[in-house]
Amino acid sequence: MKKSNIHFDITLDEENIPEKILWSATDNPESNGPAETKAICISLWDADHKHTMRLDLWTREMPVEEMKKFYIDMIGGLSQSLYTATGDTFMSEEIRKLADKLARYVVENAGKQ
Repeated sequence: MKKSNIHFDITLDEENIPEKILWSATDNPESNGPAETKAICISLWDADHKHTMRLDLWTREMPVEEMKKFYIDMIGGLSQSLYTATGDTFMSEEIRKLADKLARYVVENAGKQ
């Protein structure tokens, strides 16, 4: 049986805010060691309690506009993942429409906030 690992190293400041986030994965062919990122979002399904556990971390250097794009990209990815996992075209399409709507909103309001 093959085993794969994903590893995160998070350096926190004195206020427990992430200063630096590094990640590595054993199956990442492009990896030359840990890579830096400005944000991560991990969701896990707790089968015993039937709910989602989430871990969202970002550094102070993550620009607001990039954070918005990050979440929109995740929503769009969820659309495809949901379809792949369940075949539910309706739910997948509704999620994709939301991602498209939010992307238009960000473009129309760039620099206003």
